Amino acid sequence: MPFTIPVYEFGPCPDTMPSFVSRYLADRETLDRHFVLPYSSRRSTVLREFLAAWANALETLPYDEMSRDDKVDFLLFQNLMNSEMRSLDEADLRFDQMASLVPFALELMALEDSRRNVEFIGGEEASALLHKAAKALDPVEIDEKLSEPVLYRASRVLEDIKAKLGDWYKFYHGYDPLFSWWCEKPFETLNVTLDKHIGKLKEKSGADDPDKIIGDPVGRDTLVADLQASLIPYSPEELIAIGEREMSWCKEEMRKAANEMGFGGDIHKAMERTKEDHEAPGGQPQMIKDLALEAIEYVENNDLLTIPDVARSGWRMEMMSPEAQKVNPFFLGGSNIIVSFPTDTMEHEQKLMSMRGNNRGFARATVHHELIPGHYMQSFYHERSRPYRNAFWTPFWTEGWTLYWEMYLWDRKFPRTPEERMGMLFWRAHRCARIVFSLKFHLGEMTPMECVEMLVNEVGHERDNAMGEVRRSFKGDYPPLYQLAYLIGGLQVYKLRRELVDSGNMGEREFHDGFLQANCMPISFVRALLAKSDVPRVGLPEWRFDG
Repeated sequence: MPFTIPVYEFGPCPDTMPSFVSRYLADRETLDRHFVLPYSSRRSTVLREFLAAWANALETLPYDEMSRDDKVDFLLFQNLMNSEMRSLDEADLRFDQMASLVPFALELMALEDSRRNVEFIGGEEASALLHKAAKALDPVEIDEKLSEPVLYRASRVLEDIKAKLGDWYKFYHGYDPLFSWWCEKPFETLNVTLDKHIGKLKEKSGADDPDKIIGDPVGRDTLVADLQASLIPYSPEELIAIGEREMSWCKEEMRKAANEMGFGGDIHKAMERTKEDHEAPGGQPQMIKDLALEAIEYVENNDLLTIPDVARSGWRMEMMSPEAQKVNPFFLGGSNIIVSFPTDTMEHEQKLMSMRGNNRGFARATVHHELIPGHYMQSFYHERSRPYRNAFWTPFWTEGWTLYWEMYLWDRKFPRTPEERMGMLFWRAHRCARIVFSLKFHLGEMTPMECVEMLVNEVGHERDNAMGEVRRSFKGDYPPLYQLAYLIGGLQVYKLRRELVDSGNMGEREFHDGFLQANCMPISFVRALLAKSDVPRVGLPEWRFDG
């Protein structure tokens, strides 16, 4: 039966869209808890009906009577529905690419879907299905024409199915004697067959090689569609050109700093000197605390941002595990800051690389990005100012805000020495490289190892740290535009500040507070809210923010 969404009698009241979006989020969370296998055919069918029902319900709301904030939310929700429907289409295509490698996958996913839908299966019927799946998987020949990413994707899908199939089996086994009698042996056989097939796929893809990075390029069409959904009116090629231009600026500034350091403009020697200035083992947490307090004091003394008392004292610090540092060689932030630094379990070379890669100059350019005024302040407002707008999350808002502060503090001469400038420029060059290598990777123009070489040779990364950065970029936890969103989002916020603050229409604190209070959304919509612009139902006009 198709979904129907009973709509409240909202009317032209201030909370029209907040109520609407909050209810959607609650319903969507229920479905996401129910359907746990992303390529499940039942999940795809149900979500398509669900999204269509919500899109239709949206059209019943009185747009012309809404406030500016509600009109923005209306258009954001419309964009969200379109993007979610497109994601389902792309998931179907990605499954089709690997369908020959995962026979009976849909039928096995349906078992767990049925259990979660409180639909029961008899032991004899289940046994026959498990037996057929094992027989189908055992002789599968791997098409040599299939790419490594498709092979690796298939192995991950089967690993997920195997884990969820275990949950399905535990539900019946021992509680239903007939089920146990019928299914115990075919379930064991299927598990062995799955392990064998997964191992073969990983071997063919190279996933078992710890020195290899396997990504899954999405292609130009998906990049263009994602850019349109994020209201970025530039082609991938135009964005690559922006990244290369900004990289040239970084290198020129690095040469100036290197000259001041006495290296005659030799960037490599200046970077090496900067890396050598690191804390001794055990000293990193205190340095991070000192840098965090320094950033908070700077922001408050210059009246740049409102920092409530509970935010000033509420952040926390944790140390990153050696395993996590293989993927995250630097700090991470949000509700707390997670610090990378070597432990006693690391090999000698890895210890040195971790200390050099987390030196004082690099850290001073990172701590304010992760804590205050960066990610920590974002997470603080996520929960307090229109929290339902987390539905409209975009990396251009999340990473653009923090990268903007790196640019803005550079303008304010926050780095006091050439070594501190080298630290800030290292990260700025890193963001430039991310634009270039992530887009070229997804366009099929660069391999993961070529991306590593770019970070080592063009930015100055330690090799292990470069491997971790590229592995983190492409292992599948981040959407395709995430890596370029740092600098491109930063340029958007930077341009918006020039439009509103430099023009005298807003003060520094008013602008920064207003940006965070708007909460998550494409930055073009933040621009409409802060500038108090008209919000036509056909969508916002194109904003060419570069230049």
